[in-house]
Amino acid sequence: MKDRQLNGYLCELGFGTPAYAESIALRQKILRTPLGLTFHPEDLIKEWNSIHVGYYSRLDELWGCLVLQHLDSDTWKMRQVAVDELHQGKGIGQQLVHRSEIMARSAGISRMILHARNTAIPFYERLAYRTEGEPFTEVGLPHARMVKILED
Repeated sequence: MKDRQLNGYLCELGFGTPAYAESIALRQKILRTPLGLTFHPEDLIKEWNSIHVGYYSRLDELWGCLVLQHLDSDTWKMRQVAVDELHQGKGIGQQLVHRSEIMARSAGISRMILHARNTAIPFYERLAYRTEGEPFTEVGLPHARMVKILED
């Protein structure tokens, strides 16, 4: 799936590959370091059976990534959505989310859930995700559980 505006591309990142290592570094930089957190091997080993998606520039630089976790026969959880700060606001996050939804539908998944930081809620609402339940705290920040029913 090529992005005509940015001339980038989306692809799956295999667990344990150099591309996966790049995604860990990007997620660490964008999501963890600002909170004083770091990944531990026991955190990452749990991702072996998740789907990892990346957005690369035409020069093969990783600009964005996310993780999809299979919860049950109908539901995937979108996690760890990160876009490099130099490239935020260019539609990369939106492309990652749309690709994830296409992949989910192709796998027979009808529902995507995620835990959105309060600052990201408007982004997901624009993509038709809806808040479900009460706000909660995760990694020291306010979050909301958001859900989208994936229709064919």
